Amino acid sequence: MLEDSIPEQLSSRKPFATELPSETPTGTSPALLLISRIVSIVFTPFMAPLFTFVILFFFTYLRVFPLSYKLYILSLVSAYTVFIPMLTIYAYQKLTGGGIRALKLRHKRFAPYLFTILSYIVCLITMYRMSLQRFMIGIILSTLICMILCTLTNLKWKISTHTASSGMMVGFLLSFGLYFYFNPILWLCGFILLSGLLGTARIVLRHHTLLEVSLGFFVGLFCGIIGFLFL
Repeated sequence: MLEDSIPEQLSSRKPFATELPSETPTGTSPALLLISRIVSIVFTPFMAPLFTFVILFFFTYLRVFPLSYKLYILSLVSAYTVFIPMLTIYAYQKLTGGGIRALKLRHKRFAPYLFTILSYIVCLITMYRMSLQRFMIGIILSTLICMILCTLTNLKWKISTHTASSGMMVGFLLSFGLYFYFNPILWLCGFILLSGLLGTARIVLRHHTLLEVSLGFFVGLFCGIIGFLFL
């Protein structure tokens, strides 16, 4: 009798679908949603280490390094901090069937975080064995620490890794100004604006709250400054 009283559309709903928030936030402009998705995809957290090396190699006095050397380091960083984590997470999502929407849930983020941390550790070990300069190892180590802090925070609260990565870029630029004796004011303005744009996009998409994007930014900022200068 009770089953007969349940509407057909509710009784046929998949269990997994009840766990996930709505994919399309209601009451929001479709154009704004599209822009927010594009910003989130283009400025993925995986790009932070690569952006950092590009800025150093092409916009500071480190541009005197041979092009072949710079491309080799960029390829190494891209492989371990962008492509391997993204491919691993994509394969995991295909195997589990959760899809990208599952990452909105705090408890669904542990495996992607773990894959990323392991890839960063391999990158760090590889760079250490190659005896690369301290600042290069420091960038990857700072990024690894940021990811570990995000993972530990995720045990209790969901934190935005998008704003953590942009906050880390701001911290790196402040550190570079002291370490490499150059004026990063234009880059700082750009990444501060990007941090606000990313935070807004994540809130519009309802992936995070204002507190979560703010916490992510300051965790990244801390790692970018303290991690790079004092490790």
